[in-house]
Amino acid sequence: MSIDYLFTALGIGGYFLGSIPFGLVLCYLAGYGDIRKIGSGNIGATNVLRTGNKTLALLTVLLDASKAGIAAYLACKLAPNNIFYVYGIESSTNTLAALIAGSMAIIGHNFPVWLKFKGGKGVASAFGFVLVMTPQIALLALLIWLVMAFAFRYSSLSAIVAATAVPLMTYFMSDELHTIFYTAIVALILVRHHANFARLFRGEESKISFKKKS
Repeated sequence: MSIDYLFTALGIGGYFLGSIPFGLVLCYLAGYGDIRKIGSGNIGATNVLRTGNKTLALLTVLLDASKAGIAAYLACKLAPNNIFYVYGIESSTNTLAALIAGSMAIIGHNFPVWLKFKGGKGVASAFGFVLVMTPQIALLALLIWLVMAFAFRYSSLSAIVAATAVPLMTYFMSDELHTIFYTAIVALILVRHHANFARLFRGEESKISFKKKS
């Protein structure tokens, strides 16, 4: 198989892995019905938390985060480790394959074919992807999210600030190819949070709540 076909196959595989709607499936299995009819209607962990089931929300985070991370990890192992140039940027075929597969998994999470391309916002999936590719940057982003979440209790604001910091940190701590891919992913995350931006400006955004629903 040529390297172009390998990249394509790994990208498609990443997309379908990322498109598994774990939040939706878990809520059905737990008896909460369609999570899209609860709260914001999103299938991500923040909306799952609105069921009052913190364990289910945590499991959703872990599974959503694992999708892009697993896609990137498998692609890195399956692709050969050869020098590869992308628009003059030196990298390796397995690194580029991992970046492609992980990015496609995040796209799959955002636009799953099974749900008429209406999925989550990709924050957890992006974190899992960055954690596999550049662990130190992922951990710093997690720290930023935690500080923002405890300080302001807005999940969306925390995600936006932490995500925006990722390509900036990558520029100084990693290489140009990672920075390009991360910038594109963060741009997608920001676009997917457009409604949250509006609610934040109006003061109508829901805050993180750890109280269990009755």
